Amino acid sequence: MEKIDRRKGCRNNKKQRLKKKVQKLRRLYKQAERNLKNHVELVELLGIANTEQGSKVAGNKGFFFIGDGARLNRALINFGLKFLRDKGYPEIRPPNFMRTEIMGKCAQLSEFDEALYRITGDGVDKYLIATSEQPMCAYHMDKWIHPSELPLRYAGYSSCFRKKAGSHGKDTLGIFRTREFDKVEQFCMTSPNGNESWIMFDEMIQNSEEFYQKLKIPYRTVNYVSGALIDAAAKKYDLEGWFPASETYRELVSCSNCTDYQSSRLEILYRQKKGDEKEKQYVHLLNCTLTATERTMCCILENYQREGGVKIPEVLQPFMDGVKFLPFRKKSDEGKNPKAKGI
Repeated sequence: MEKIDRRKGCRNNKKQRLKKKVQKLRRLYKQAERNLKNHVELVELLGIANTEQGSKVAGNKGFFFIGDGARLNRALINFGLKFLRDKGYPEIRPPNFMRTEIMGKCAQLSEFDEALYRITGDGVDKYLIATSEQPMCAYHMDKWIHPSELPLRYAGYSSCFRKKAGSHGKDTLGIFRTREFDKVEQFCMTSPNGNESWIMFDEMIQNSEEFYQKLKIPYRTVNYVSGALIDAAAKKYDLEGWFPASETYRELVSCSNCTDYQSSRLEILYRQKKGDEKEKQYVHLLNCTLTATERTMCCILENYQREGGVKIPEVLQPFMDGVKFLPFRKKSDEGKNPKAKGI
């Protein structure tokens, strides 16, 4: 008599049922994604920023944060700084502009024309910073750092100013890519010996990953090929957040190990005692975004949108005075391709 393995048949039936459920969920998810609103429309519906008046006042890409928009932006800043403070990164609030000769030691030459705003006055030109990394690079310039002081970790917070805000594509709409934005940055200094800076590089990108895990934002990390690196970076990772309305990933974080490229220009020396010239070494400098708040906000809006508004991520609610939900304040123009005004 032929024996029938009923257990095997049950397992196969369970697999088939599970497979059908997964396929159904995928279809429902795809259908839901097609009905999602993008961050440009969500900003408009929530009434949290005014790009039309911002452009009239500040020019192209200008905007005002309004009410809950200003609060959400500040919540991201405060959560980011607390997150890093708990990990041993003391806060630094650097100056918003730098002398030309110092900026030249920190920034790429191509950035002077493409990205940096020049300030002219009092007979001395200065430049607005494009990232807090630039002034923090120079914080220890012309100093010698004893091995016992390392590694040094800092949480930099500043406004950032960039001429190059993009001229085409979906990333240029709304508040995702602007000429002025707020950013919380990790900045670290290590010994040039062994694998110290590479260990720190891993720590910094892991910090950024943990930050977005706490926000429950889907993301991926991208390793830059050597040909795409700027002169200063020996290695660079980007962290890209998922934007479900457009079904794409967009850059939220950039993490670089610049080794001694900047420190050698700024004369930040690594040595046991002052005047020791037997073996001239320079510390290694690293930088990594934690959050460029406007971009992170756009990603939050798309991922946390619900019927009638947007839910506030749980970790941000204490920084929003307990507010858990932002309701839509305007009606949606269904079927229209939303465009931000004044851009």
